[in-house]
Amino acid sequence: MCGIAGTYHWPDGKAVTDRLTDVLAHRGPDGSGRYGHSAGDGEVHLGHRRLSIIDLSETGAQPMVSDGLVLTYNGELYNAPELRAELTAAGVRFRGTSDTEVLLEAWRRWGTDCLPRLRGMFAFAVFDERTGELVLARDQLGIKPLFLLRRGQGLMFASELKALAAVTGGSLEVDPAALVASLLYYWVPDSRCAYREAEKLPPGSWLRRHPDGRTERGRYWNLRDVAAEGQERARSGELPDLAAVVEESTRQHLLSDVPVATFLSGGLDSSWLTALAARHRPGISAYTIGFRAEDAKFEAMPNDLRYARQVAERFGVDLHEIEIAPDVLDLLPRMTHHLDEPIGDPAAINTYLICRAAREAGVKVMLSGMGADELFAGYRKHLANLLALRYQRVPRPLRRGLSAAVDRLPVATSRRGYRSVRFAKRFLSFADLPEETAFRRSYTLYDRQELLALIDPDLAPAVDDVLTEHADTYRDNELDDFVNRMCLGDARMFLPGLNLAYTDRSSMAASTEVRVPYVDVEVVRAAFAVPGDRKIVGRQGKAVLKEAATSILPREIVYRPKGLFSAPLRAWMSRDLAPLVREVVHDGLLVNSGLLRRDALARMVAEDAAGQRDFSKHLWHVLTLEHWYREATSGSGSGTGSGGSRAA
Repeated sequence: MCGIAGTYHWPDGKAVTDRLTDVLAHRGPDGSGRYGHSAGDGEVHLGHRRLSIIDLSETGAQPMVSDGLVLTYNGELYNAPELRAELTAAGVRFRGTSDTEVLLEAWRRWGTDCLPRLRGMFAFAVFDERTGELVLARDQLGIKPLFLLRRGQGLMFASELKALAAVTGGSLEVDPAALVASLLYYWVPDSRCAYREAEKLPPGSWLRRHPDGRTERGRYWNLRDVAAEGQERARSGELPDLAAVVEESTRQHLLSDVPVATFLSGGLDSSWLTALAARHRPGISAYTIGFRAEDAKFEAMPNDLRYARQVAERFGVDLHEIEIAPDVLDLLPRMTHHLDEPIGDPAAINTYLICRAAREAGVKVMLSGMGADELFAGYRKHLANLLALRYQRVPRPLRRGLSAAVDRLPVATSRRGYRSVRFAKRFLSFADLPEETAFRRSYTLYDRQELLALIDPDLAPAVDDVLTEHADTYRDNELDDFVNRMCLGDARMFLPGLNLAYTDRSSMAASTEVRVPYVDVEVVRAAFAVPGDRKIVGRQGKAVLKEAATSILPREIVYRPKGLFSAPLRAWMSRDLAPLVREVVHDGLLVNSGLLRRDALARMVAEDAAGQRDFSKHLWHVLTLEHWYREATSGSGSGTGSGGSRAA
């Protein structure tokens, strides 16, 4: 895992690339490299920050230059040994053992046709000195980020948005529509970018820049097509061997020349992953987290620690337990800086603190159970949307009476929260709605009217634009299976926009690589070959995955109640962050600039404090957005922002 950056026909390109690369130092503390090329039609400069994982010698250093091709690459290719063997048989002679060299030679032999053959996570730039062309590419599922900015004939790119913001000296303008999207989702969708000029290279795609300024784009992998192919396979009635597919993916993700550990929450996904990893690497380490007892009690959080201990003992895993009692006032601006865009999921803090602890213990690579819930319908929202179809058959007067009764119930008192009441209120907020709208409301923060009441009236068109984009993306499929339509929506929106994004940024802030074996092209193909009625059986989500996991895990772990990789937000809001919430509501930059309406925020705070509604997630995201907006509009262009100077 590394940081990559570069410029193509950009004014003062060498200095700009040097600055881009320096901002990414935390992504690659083990080394740095620069490459420059000057021709009559302009200059090309590539930069690289190295986190050494495969081939720790200098033969793996980047940018890698070989016979007219230059590569700067961020990621891991898990099928590099197989590709190396094929290329060697074709006459290629390798200097070292890095996957970087394998990728470079695969590109030389197959060009863009090599991309669908790659199994891993990656973002890279390859420059051809003979043609003068630069190509950028990103992995199939959007695990690794790649931001770019084009001005005239010039182009710059980097692994993180903050690098582009830093070198442009504060000249990038915030995109208000992206902020509206952020408020709706509590993250910025992968299809949008927080700054107007910048963009994200879409997953499964490439971009070619020609010396004459032409830009050519291509897509080599499309989730929509993969899901459609999976549906055809499902109709044959033959289920994929999920146990074998997941084990093979886990085995490949263990490829490393440095120590590897796992996240272990004690839930199904991380437990299965850890058990499989221990089978192939006996004595592997795992990291788990807990919270202050008073916070966990207030939040009514399940006790995951005992399950993690049980898995560790059963499979001979060296378990490291980390109690999280963070200085949230300090971590909030720091994490906001590292996350690049306003992402309001406190799980980013958990990831950062776990990765920091692992790094301090000498671990550079972590395996995460990310992605299983999205692909196999493991979230409560998936079951809730199915239950909503049945709920809609209940006579309307009864539904109205139930909704009114639940609305009067408190979600918390001064001493504890009521999770079941929060779930009931959430369910009733979307249970009567049409499919796409209900799915959106089951995981976003506001409905259309609530969002309009919160923001500057001039931003109303952006609300409809964002809602239309969600509807278009959700409906863009040929699936006749409701559960798999939800899974496809999650894999295209929720997974790259939120979970993969915060995992990359927060882990790399601690100079640690996180790998996601469930977010693997072969696991994804298998997932969409499973009919929805095998993913949710009765009230059991991820049913088919649980059945497969019983081959190695005890049933107590497989069928335990679902845990949450989250944080005790209500406790933090009522204690640590209460003064900051008041400050932001009454005198924050978002309110004073007119982007958010003070009266709407004040109502949210009052209702949350009274225990009538749970707005803790909403208010956490407002704090995140406030800190991000302060840094984005400071005009310093330093890329450090509030808390940035303390960043790890």
